[in-house]
Amino acid sequence: MSKIDRRLRDARSIELDNAFYVEDGTWIESLTIASNGPFDVESLLADISGVTVFYDEEIPTASTDVQIRRVTILANESYPFILGLVLRQETIPNRIVLQDGVFEVVATAQDWDHFRELADEIQETLGEFELRSVTQDEAPGEPLDSGRLKEVLISKLTDDQLAVLETAFNHGYFHIPRETSETELADELGIAQSTLSERLRTAERNLLELIYGPRQE
Repeated sequence: MSKIDRRLRDARSIELDNAFYVEDGTWIESLTIASNGPFDVESLLADISGVTVFYDEEIPTASTDVQIRRVTILANESYPFILGLVLRQETIPNRIVLQDGVFEVVATAQDWDHFRELADEIQETLGEFELRSVTQDEAPGEPLDSGRLKEVLISKLTDDQLAVLETAFNHGYFHIPRETSETELADELGIAQSTLSERLRTAERNLLELIYGPRQE
């Protein structure tokens, strides 16, 4: 992931969706790569030793400025591999994403002692560790594969709804406090404010239906 990030000039994020260990340090890895510009996977990975492209597809988005590709590769990962560090401590990896040169890892540990062992090993092996937050939960969470959720969400929304959500997100509409208004977003998209409001509410409803199911009448 780090090698891809260094080679991809306009990288937004690289997320490890899933990985399976084969043998002798070789893994089958599924990645979601997002970039601020178009890129060719074969060219991107061509000079990375020990990496072979197994599968590659583009995930459609409403934005012409962002390209997202889901890539499956066969890769020889030398130690330390961030996923290997997590698994060595019998910890469930929930999310691993590389953004702006920094790995963000969400993981579920059995107890505090297991978590401390993981934190100590990451600190000792990689030289840097920052704890962002800790929560106690009875449910361990889903292990990786959150990239599939992106595909499901995109398939449930129209291009117009995606455009509204992406524009609203990029302009800080969902920030607290908000950094833009519906009027400004409508002007940016060249649509009426009532149209923007309708598309925004419809998109939010569709997303909530994925979580809760259709509302009972």
